[in-house]
Amino acid sequence: MHGDFEAQRHWMEITTHIPISQWYFYHLPYWGLDYPPLTAYHSWLLGKIGSIIEPKWFALDTSRGFESQLLKVYMRATVLVSEYLIYIPAAIILNRKFGRMRGVSVWESSVALVAILMQPATIVIDHGHFQYNTVMLGFVLACISSMLAGRALWGCVFFVAALCYKQMALYYAPAIFAYLIGICMVPRFSASRFIAIALVTTLSFAICFAPLLLGSLYDDYRGISASTAKETTLPPLLVALPVKLDDKSWYYPPLLQLTQSIHRILPFARGLFEDKVANMWCAIHTAHKLHKYPLGQMQRISTVVTLISILPSTMTISLFPHRELLPWAMASTAWGFFLCSFQVHEKSVLLPLLPMTILLGSDGGLGVEMRAWIGWANMLGVWTLFPLLKRDELRLPYAVLALLWSWLLGLPPTSLSLYFGRQSQKGGLTILTKMMHLGFYIAMIAWHIGEAFMPPPEDKPDLWVVLNVLIGFAGFGVCLVWCSWQLILRSGMLEDYFGVRLRIEAGNKKKTQ
Repeated sequence: MHGDFEAQRHWMEITTHIPISQWYFYHLPYWGLDYPPLTAYHSWLLGKIGSIIEPKWFALDTSRGFESQLLKVYMRATVLVSEYLIYIPAAIILNRKFGRMRGVSVWESSVALVAILMQPATIVIDHGHFQYNTVMLGFVLACISSMLAGRALWGCVFFVAALCYKQMALYYAPAIFAYLIGICMVPRFSASRFIAIALVTTLSFAICFAPLLLGSLYDDYRGISASTAKETTLPPLLVALPVKLDDKSWYYPPLLQLTQSIHRILPFARGLFEDKVANMWCAIHTAHKLHKYPLGQMQRISTVVTLISILPSTMTISLFPHRELLPWAMASTAWGFFLCSFQVHEKSVLLPLLPMTILLGSDGGLGVEMRAWIGWANMLGVWTLFPLLKRDELRLPYAVLALLWSWLLGLPPTSLSLYFGRQSQKGGLTILTKMMHLGFYIAMIAWHIGEAFMPPPEDKPDLWVVLNVLIGFAGFGVCLVWCSWQLILRSGMLEDYFGVRLRIEAGNKKKTQ
């Protein structure tokens, strides 16, 4: 389990034993801390509690690679407790908010909530592969709930918390930023709202980083500095500053901590993608090797392509900043980042799937069209995770959770009712959509059969993984287009600017600011 499990355990080890000024410097080659400060504080708390139960679990250096059944139980329990404290309450509150806003029945709202909490990709990654993604996702849900309630300032606080727990929340940042700009500009510019949002956001970041920066000052006062750690290379951001710094000055320790933490948090020093992930760059790499290009050039290209992919959604939500459109904008920008941005993990697919899945609790969320599209995206998402889950011996949980979720929502392969029969005649899905969805479902099933019974050729050992990437990339590209198109339709942009009347299955109720 020398993967994410060991990384999380190691962070609990170092945060509980070494001074805070050394957290982002300590022996970086061995799972060095590379998540924002809230993750570090969370690791410190869980490490302190675990050390009371059994000190050997987190003994400095000597506990590396430590595995015991009781430790595994404790670590798994911390994921459950964290999820019950943050993610589940946030999901319940948001789902109720959607139901009350759009007049969704209690029964439909309850079914949607079960589907949200049983989302297979989130469960197998956090509880199987082992991570704490639901803490960050819980803060995101709290942000959306606050925005829907008209409490934009609280939404800023929760979103900063998400960013300061996991940097992957940046996938949502363009949509959140565009929405906040929109509510400050539409129908007229509000200077007071703009200033309040800027101040609250800045203050929230300051509070999150304060323990780290103040701790470095205190350590410097005690004669302890990051230079005593095993890794002493200065962060590039600090070296690149155009002014000469006095390393004896009072401001140097916090500035060193800030630049080092940013350097560790933002993955610009890593490759274009991690492992084999179903995004644009990995798909292109299968036919045209991208590693021959300079890393800096690929960073710039990926940035430009990402900005182009999210431009329609960010422009739409800024011009039409209606609260109920925010999940659509967040899903669209998250798909753009997942498909086109720099340094993407397989696990990052959880981010675009979350805002899509919570739409099941909105008006028409369990209708034929919405359920088919959201269900298909989730089934495709968890399927692309299979190569990662297979390495962790999680094939059985994967199969059980995916089939259970598909049965709950009436999706293939457990049911074809959304595509054939009486229920499919209620409207929403075109023949082309049905053919495309069913084609992907057939491809996923055929891939599993081939992967299980047909070993790849010796000269192409990654054949099945590459096919997984290519199929997943094609499907996720469709998801990006669909989410962006739905956002544009529901915004009223086409109707307002072109006088076009377009039918939408749900969401025709008057939008409220």
